[in-house]
Amino acid sequence: MAKLTEEAKNVIGAMRPAYVATANKTGKPNVSAKGSVRVLDDEHVVFADVHSPRTIANIRENPQVSILWLDAATHKGCRIWGKGEIITSGELFDKTAAMLASRNMKINAVVKVAVEQVETN
Repeated sequence: MAKLTEEAKNVIGAMRPAYVATANKTGKPNVSAKGSVRVLDDEHVVFADVHSPRTIANIRENPQVSILWLDAATHKGCRIWGKGEIITSGELFDKTAAMLASRNMKINAVVKVAVEQVETN
């Protein structure tokens, strides 16, 4: 597992949305913009499934995930690769649900991504 650098954490905290790429078991890709991606700890990021049926279905079949943050004006950003885990109950789910409920959003799941590689530019 890789550790997120301070530079990567700063990019992740500052840029919205992030673009989450997944693929099903046959390799058919899907990319979805996510405004809820945040750093969980030095080795994980998380995002909420508000309405992401393809993303969730793909992670069930193939947990490989890539996430991109990009500032279009400067072409600077961050990319991570890792494995996604779908969480539908427990403390992390409850905390994320409460955070997004304040914005009138209901979540179906939380995806916790274990960072395997990180690049910033």
